[in-house]
Amino acid sequence: MADWIDESQEYQLKILEAQITQATRTQPAPSAFFCLDCDTPIAQLRRKIIPGVQRCIECQEIEEIKRKNYRPV
Repeated sequence: MADWIDESQEYQLKILEAQITQATRTQPAPSAFFCLDCDTPIAQLRRKIIPGVQRCIECQEIEEIKRKNYRPV
């Protein structure tokens, strides 16, 4: 006999599966051939492995550091 906790867990699982399906179904933008920030060519292997890549490795690292440490005043 299922109680309200079991029903809640089943509902949460259905929601999670729907969210995963929606996230994996979306098509990323095409990969850029040149970095948005420094205009250097992006390696073919990087474009192949990461669909929708827009920055070279160095600029992506800088962007992630900025995003991590940025706090609006």
